[in-house]
Order: sequence, then C-alpha cells, then structure tokens
Amino acid sequence: MSTIATDRIRDLIESELETLIAIRHDLHAHPELGYEEHRTSAVVQRELAEDGIEFVPQLAGGTGVLGFLPGKSGKAIGLRADMDALPIQEENDLAYRSTCDGKMHACGHDGHTTMLLGAARVLSKIATEGELPRPVVFVFQPAEEGGGGGRRMVEDGCLTGAKTGCAVEEMYGLHGWPDLALGSVGTRPGPLLAAADRFRITVRGQGAHAAYPHYGHDPIIAGAEIVSALQTIVSRNTDPLDACVVSVTQFHSGTTHNIIPGEARIEGTVRTLSEEVQDHAKDRIEEIAKHIAAAHNCRSEAEYIYGYPVTLNDPHAVETFEREARALLGDESVVAITRPVMGAEDFSYYCDQVPSCFFFLGLKPAGAKSVPKLHEPTFNFNDDAIATGVELFCSLALRE
Repeated sequence: MSTIATDRIRDLIESELETLIAIRHDLHAHPELGYEEHRTSAVVQRELAEDGIEFVPQLAGGTGVLGFLPGKSGKAIGLRADMDALPIQEENDLAYRSTCDGKMHACGHDGHTTMLLGAARVLSKIATEGELPRPVVFVFQPAEEGGGGGRRMVEDGCLTGAKTGCAVEEMYGLHGWPDLALGSVGTRPGPLLAAADRFRITVRGQGAHAAYPHYGHDPIIAGAEIVSALQTIVSRNTDPLDACVVSVTQFHSGTTHNIIPGEARIEGTVRTLSEEVQDHAKDRIEEIAKHIAAAHNCRSEAEYIYGYPVTLNDPHAVETFEREARALLGDESVVAITRPVMGAEDFSYYCDQVPSCFFFLGLKPAGAKSVPKLHEPTFNFNDDAIATGVELFCSLALRE
C-alpha cells in the first residue's frame, strides 16, 4: 500500500473527474481505427504536456505515445492503455455518439485511455509534492484490435528503457468488463485470455455446368465436409480438459446459380491456452483440409497465421494487484476469475517480456441484469468506473 494517503489520491481524482469524463466523451465522439489514431494520439500528447510529463511520440508506426515520470528506484512500473476503435456503426443515442461513420469505441478503449491519462495527471501532481517511489512509464498503444500495436511498442523499446532511460520492471493493464459489477475487479494468475490465431483454406476443384456435375470436381462439397470435420478437432482430437475453440467464420465460393465453381475459400479462428494444443490444432487443420479435398478429387492449401499469444499473468504481479485492490475496494470487490476467457489481448506481448498483470474492471451498474457487451453497437463505457480505474493505477504506481 502507498505511503501517500488514500484520501489525498481520491481528492485529486475527484478534482479531475469532470475533466476526465469530458475527455472520454471527446474520444468516444472521434473514434479512430488501428494505426489511424492521429487525433487520439494528439489528445494524449496535449494532456501529458499540460501536466508537465515527458513523453516520446510517434511510436509503433506513428501513433503510439510513451509518457514518463521519474522516481527514486532504478526500475519503472509500466501502465498501459489501448487507443483504437472498431469498424462498427454506433447505435447509441448519445450527445457524444460517434461522429465517424462506421467507426465507434465499442470496446471501451476511450475509457482505458482516459483512465491512464487520469493516472498520469494525478501522479504528476503528487510528484510535485515529493519524489515518486519509482519511475512510472505510461504506455499509450495503438491497434490492439487485431493490429498488434502492443508488439510494435515492445519492438520500439518501450520496456527496455531505450526511450525513457529506465527499464520497466513490471506491467499492469486493464479492460472494462460488462459482466462484472461496478466497483469490482477480477483477474487470475496464469492464462487469463487465449492465444488467437487465424486459418485460411483454399479448395481447388474443377468447375462445370451445374446440370452436369459429373464433369467437374465440386470444391463446395469438399469445403462443406472440411467445415464439418474441423469441429472434430475440439470434440474428438483435444483432451476435454484442454481449452480449444475452432470457429469457421467465412465460406466464399461461386458466382451464379448454374455454375459449379472451381474454387472455395474457408477462413476462421483458433483459440487455445497452450502451445501444445495450438500446434496440434494447426496440424489437424492442414491434415483435414488435405485429405478431405483429395477424397473429392480436389486439392487444398491451408495457411495458419499465428496471432496474439496467451495473456499470461505473472502470479506475483497478480498477488500485488489483488493486495492493492483489496486495500482500496474491500475483499468482497476483488473477484477471482476461475477460468480463462477465450477472447484475446495484445497485452500478451508485455507479459512475454516482464512480469505483468492484466485485470478486468467492472462496468455493470448496481441492479442491472445485463448491459451491452464488448463489440456490440450499443456498448458505451461506464463513466462511473473511471475513478476506480485511475485509483488502482495510482495505487500500483505509488506502492513502496
């Protein structure tokens, strides 16, 4: 627990809350997709500059920002927020609804960015009253939604001290979570979120007139059987106690009703929690595609694209986070996440480099049975969660 009085931190947060909510609404109204976050990055830089915080811009392809506050010890604590939005048309009727057609903050990154700016603002004020116990690195990254912005921030040296002169010793990040009650948080040691990979299968046959199918080799028939057989990777080829998801999400073939096409394309995603299951799923996709296609006198090509790794929480970092969260929120508000979630997060790239903890921040108001989920066109980050997120970030940074 920090030696800085909790009441002092909360007073500072309260004094900034109206401004932070205004920033969140502004970001929500101006969503930008991965690696296009130029306006968002400019807002981040403006706020850091106003708070007297040193920063390095134009990282991870141009929009990433690294803020830095000095402290007593040699190694820094890293705090991370993602900035990008999603290609979704917003359906909310809000004064600050998206002004960008086909784009919205449907995953709450506007809230994440705002909370990290809030933590930076509060910590900068505390730093004027006395040296912080450790340096703090604020990681504002682009392109979490499939673009791997976290990987590029790591490659640009955001953890090594190459940009700030001080290496990051441990990392913390959060995600607003609609299934958790407002005022509560949750995490777990070990795997919290899954690895997310993609696959593409191209089946090539012989086109023919649809009235004379015996002159051709139908890739649609072969492709349909491949789709069905891929489900056996989970149901028959994977230990029932090992987590694995194989979902076919696209099937494209043909141009009209009376022609058997010469080609079919299948795409989908694989989610796993271990390299062993991941590699096995890859091998089975290739084998299934090859042999079922051959059984129909067709040929297939299977491409497996590795994506985000497993978000693997360090047990000691989780213990540290939970201790701080219990002291701030009470034991009943710190929820144990008993099973990993099969969604994915590129916070995993930080976990691969330094001991890290990623946690969920509750967004569901008291009495609500349910609220719009992540990636839905009616999702909206709950402003009432901002203070809690800022306080947790500050508490983690200020502990001795």
